[in-house]
Amino acid sequence: MTVTFEGAQVYLRDEIVHTNVTVADGVIAEIGGPVQGSRIDARGLILAPALIDVHGDAFERQLMPRTGVFFPLETAVLETDRQLAANGIATAYHAITLGWEPGLRDVARGKDLMQAMLDQAPRLLVENRVQLRWETFAFEALDVIDWALQAPLTPSVAFNDHTSMTMRAYDVPIQDRAFELSPDFSIASLDDARMRKRTASKAQRAGLSEDDYITLLAQVWERRAEVPDAIARVAEKARAVGAPMLSHDDTRAETRAYFRDLGANVAEFPMVMEAAEAARSHGDAIIFGAPNATRGGSHIGSLGAGDMVEAGLCDVLASDYYYPAMLAAVDRLDRERRADRLVLWSLVSTGPAKAMGLTDRGEIAVGKRADLVLVDWPAGQTPAIQGTWVGGRAAYRGVPEGETAEAVSAPAETQPALETQV
Repeated sequence: MTVTFEGAQVYLRDEIVHTNVTVADGVIAEIGGPVQGSRIDARGLILAPALIDVHGDAFERQLMPRTGVFFPLETAVLETDRQLAANGIATAYHAITLGWEPGLRDVARGKDLMQAMLDQAPRLLVENRVQLRWETFAFEALDVIDWALQAPLTPSVAFNDHTSMTMRAYDVPIQDRAFELSPDFSIASLDDARMRKRTASKAQRAGLSEDDYITLLAQVWERRAEVPDAIARVAEKARAVGAPMLSHDDTRAETRAYFRDLGANVAEFPMVMEAAEAARSHGDAIIFGAPNATRGGSHIGSLGAGDMVEAGLCDVLASDYYYPAMLAAVDRLDRERRADRLVLWSLVSTGPAKAMGLTDRGEIAVGKRADLVLVDWPAGQTPAIQGTWVGGRAAYRGVPEGETAEAVSAPAETQPALETQV
């Protein structure tokens, strides 16, 4: 099938032009030529590379919309997929936590979710991938990781250690903690009443009493000496299949160096400047949360994503816990003049593609996969997605009230090429 987007404001890698873009057999076939095949009237709209989300866990709201209330996995997968398409996200890495807690983030539930994604794949609108968000103390997850790395999920692997974060000394803010595997890491007492306050929300999520949660935490903490070997084994298996690897919430250059040496060349949500600068100095990709940028800062007092974009210390903005935040972040940072608009758009397209090794997408260029979005973005107003295409296939099309649907099948000989204008 051949289709031409006519007259859009097109976001190319280095310039914005008003021109035509033709798609054939799922790839971008021509930029600037005449209309060929069917025609989509894109005049007055932006045609840009579709969004790539490298870390999103908003699907958890579809799984458990209220605490302790679980919905069928098939329903959750289908609804999440539709949300992704409507938000312009053509490729999504679902950050599925594989932890030692029962409840929402239970290992068995994570595997069942991945199986549901595989089972529903023919019905899904966008490309649903997986980030194996592994809690490094969760040895229960090792068999599931083995399975997922061999399944057709094309996963990434993110090394998370919220266990040590929970066990840090009470007078140490999370951003100031030492490298988790260091002998200098200061440890909190489980018998202190402050531990109940620190773990209360986690206990609720896990469906445990506060006392039972702390008892389980104590048992898991006994594994600490074995964690480095487990990390090394998982990293070796990820390298063997070419899975991208990320470290999560780094607070030290030492942390970044440790995981880089294992092949994890992506820093996900570094919490302090030391960690971000250590990543940049070694050419590691740096991810921040789009909600952080949209809201104007971190909700837990870590680095501000907008500041990092302006400083050149951010390559990727991820949806984190809210899919609409990716487009909203680009809008806010554009209003704040944090960077050129093409640079900002690259944070949700080209940057994520490069970080995940997706060489076939992320930009509008001849030969690239036709993952595209049509965006309505009037001056001074909030942008809105009007269409999402995945491999040239329409995954979402929203025509506002008062507008007509796209014009189709105008003969090519009556549709001359537009002048390419910067």
